[in-house]
Amino acid sequence: MAFDPRKLDELARQLAGSLPEGLRHLHSDAEKNFREVLQGALSRMDLVTREEFDAQSEVLARTRAKLESLSERLETLEQESRDT
Repeated sequence: MAFDPRKLDELARQLAGSLPEGLRHLHSDAEKNFREVLQGALSRMDLVTREEFDAQSEVLARTRAKLESLSERLETLEQESRDT
């Protein structure tokens, strides 16, 4: 999954900006390091896009509905089989 570089840049800027006053001179190096750490951590995660998640949720919902329908049908057939 690709990450929006602008969002990573903004987060890295915020993190670097939150450094104590005494470390502000390290701002640009810290921002670069924060960005690299964030990119590395996010790339190791097994993430999907919202669109992929929504699509799989729909597939799961349809599969569950079909399973319920088949289970009810099987139960009906078994009941009919016992009645005969």
